[in-house]
Amino acid sequence: MNFGHTMDLREALASQTDVALTLTNRLIATEATSKNLVYSPVSIHVVLSLIAAGTKGQTLDQLLSFLKSKSSDDLGTFVSHLVDVLLADGAGNGGPKLAVANGVWVDASLKLKAKFE
Repeated sequence: MNFGHTMDLREALASQTDVALTLTNRLIATEATSKNLVYSPVSIHVVLSLIAAGTKGQTLDQLLSFLKSKSSDDLGTFVSHLVDVLLADGAGNGGPKLAVANGVWVDASLKLKAKFE
């Protein structure tokens, strides 16, 4: 399946998996091994993709490199399709209905660019 002009779904999923494993390895390395750890790689990917949409230059390049994506357009397309699949209501055919809530908190002393608001 090909969506967007340059992004392949399998490639995007493989990249997302690599990013999730990188995050997991970092979290495991920094947390005591006797503690339980719960986090959402998809939520982190979505938030970083939203940040990438409003950045440019070196910051954008660093985010794209970390997220293993060619462009912010590819990130947006991938996240859109990912959310459509993850949040698809499967209740009608015996599957789950999943709801996800993400939030980003910004210190009141910081001024957000209009793109981010």
